[in-house]
Amino acid sequence: EQVHSACPSAGTSMPPATMEPGTTPWSTGLFDCAEDHGVCLLGWCCPCIVVGRMAEILDKGETSTGAGAALYMAIGVLSGWQCQWIYSCVYRTKMRAQYGLQETPCPDCCVHFCWLESCAICQEYRELRNRGFVMDIGWHANVELQRQQGHSDGSIVPPATQHMI
Repeated sequence: EQVHSACPSAGTSMPPATMEPGTTPWSTGLFDCAEDHGVCLLGWCCPCIVVGRMAEILDKGETSTGAGAALYMAIGVLSGWQCQWIYSCVYRTKMRAQYGLQETPCPDCCVHFCWLESCAICQEYRELRNRGFVMDIGWHANVELQRQQGHSDGSIVPPATQHMI
């Protein structure tokens, strides 16, 4: 996997051996907010909540939603809202590594910096939700939900998704 020097590495794990890195298309497009007004509104008005929820899921519970949201907010406030995109970019890179997602339409940091930050985080939030995560209950509750649905090992087994072209 190519690492872009403009974006800090997140120490991501490799996707499962059956998944080729960077070959899976995103389940929604970068500008598909019109299809999901609730996520769009949350991403534009309270991006710290969106990033915090994603951080908890992608870090498998090691980062709480509150801690992820607070860190995003702190970076934004301390940088005059000029550098918070770096934190969210780390999670886009991590998500792509975990799920073998394509690096489109451009490198991760360009998506967050050059494109609209809110569109990027909304796309990432939708991707996790489309992979079977209930975004507002956190990692541990998602694991418990999966266990109750018959996945006794506690692993998250997202449903197959239809990919938009």
